Formats: sequence, C-alpha cells, structure tokens
Amino acid sequence: MAQLHVYTAEIHKRHALKEFGDTTMTLFDDTWMKSFQEKWNAEPALADALAKINFNSVIGYGYPKEDTCIGFINVVNGKVEEAGAYDGRDLSWDMRAEQKNWDKWLNKEIGMTGLGLAFTTGKLKFKTGDFKAMISDPRMAGPFIKSFGCMGKV
Repeated sequence: MAQLHVYTAEIHKRHALKEFGDTTMTLFDDTWMKSFQEKWNAEPALADALAKINFNSVIGYGYPKEDTCIGFINVVNGKVEEAGAYDGRDLSWDMRAEQKNWDKWLNKEIGMTGLGLAFTTGKLKFKTGDFKAMISDPRMAGPFIKSFGCMGKV
C-alpha cells in the first residue's frame, strides 16, 4: 500500500497544480477529490438523480498512460460517501484521459455530443465500466454529464 502512495505522488508531480489560497491541489489528488465530493453532493441534478435509481459505484479518474487511476469516489445511493487518492480498491468505473482533455472539459462543461465524441475518438477511455450502456440510459447519462460540471467547480 505504501508503494502505491509513493507511485501516486510521483504521478502528481508530472501533472499541473492548481493553487487556491494556501492550498495547492493537483487534479485528482486527495484534496481535489474531497472538494469534488462536496460539489457532487451539493448538486441535486447529480446526487438526487442518482439516489432515485439507487446508484452505487466506485469511480476512478486518471490518465491513460498510468498503471492505476489517481483519485476515486465511492458513490452510495447517489451520494459520494468517500473520496480521495486511489488506494487500490476495485473500481466499477475507471475513466482516463490526457491532462489537456481533462483541462478542456473542466473549463468548459461538456455536453452529450461532446462526451460521445470524446469517447468515440478515444480522448475519454474507460478501463473499467460500460460507457455505451451508461450513456444509453437517460437516468445515468444526464448525471454523468453533470459530474463534469461539478469537476469544473473544484
């Protein structure tokens, strides 16, 4: 487990930092993921919509060339119950994209068309999880798109 944390720290050094007053966050690091948790849970179109379908998943976020994802959230009945630096647990979803693509999507909220294009062109990859099944279910697709908007608020 300690080896995973050292590896994750090395990944963070390679990716852009974002400064907020006294706090410096790297995309998907422990601090960033906990802030994302707050934004997710405060968004009714996301948390409440997923609660209605009893959505439970462990979702990982990261970069395609890395062995593991960087950060994760554990969603229980639509709400993020736990978030942080990835700790090796099994994932229901593992989403990967290059830094420049994450930056673009977080600075300008992505819509259904943009998301579909990102997937079909390989800019957004799912190492785990069935994108096609998720995006074809409106009860999940809308909240999934809304999650990118919440990421952009971190």
